Amino acid sequence: MAGHSQFKNIMHRKGAQDARRARAFAKLIREITVSARQGLPDPAANPRLRAAVQAARVANMTRDTVDRAIKRAAAPGPGEDYAEVRYEGYGPHGIAIIVETLTDNRNRTAADLRSMFSKAGGAMGETNSVAFQFEHVGIITYPAAVATEEAMLEAAIEAGGDDVESTADSHEIRTAMADLFAVRDALEAVFGPADSAKLEWRPQTTIELDEERARDVLKLIDALDEHDDVQTVYANFDVPEAVMQRLSA
Repeated sequence: MAGHSQFKNIMHRKGAQDARRARAFAKLIREITVSARQGLPDPAANPRLRAAVQAARVANMTRDTVDRAIKRAAAPGPGEDYAEVRYEGYGPHGIAIIVETLTDNRNRTAADLRSMFSKAGGAMGETNSVAFQFEHVGIITYPAAVATEEAMLEAAIEAGGDDVESTADSHEIRTAMADLFAVRDALEAVFGPADSAKLEWRPQTTIELDEERARDVLKLIDALDEHDDVQTVYANFDVPEAVMQRLSA
């Protein structure tokens, strides 16, 4: 495993779960509100909102909380005019990083992230300064229990998906950006709601890190991930399982 997905696995083994849960809920609420504001406030008619609502349900967010977030889109309060902004740069040891944000103050967010990169020994660059090292693709995930690997692969190919990676815990279906929601809808007709369906940045190649370098990189990723305006962090590193276990002990 590599990049952000691996880092999230490390995080889940640490303490302070309540604080992380609160931050995760805040990010989900912001995504729901922005999705509802950019399209219709009806998940059935707004693919992005539907995906955000499903992600909230998987995270065990209550229906009332979801409904309140959608209603906020119709009457945004002060400081709730969020813009989607992508920041890119290099972290320690030459790791390429993409940071997706929803912010109501671009200057503040940019200054905060630039400071984080600098303190970690990296540097924030211009848009597209590292994106060429990643692929922007659709990713749909299902728990492994919903289908066998063969059944999921067959259904995904028939739905127009590009690839399937199955593990003991989950099925991950990759699609072209433009096909994400069409493939999701086709799979949901067979297997029911997906755990998630979203666009992600996937590195074309990764840099393997030893324990010392991984610690440096994860410190920056952790700081970025905890920023209120940051929705998702992607990076092109890989940490061997043995090193990951030592770091998360």
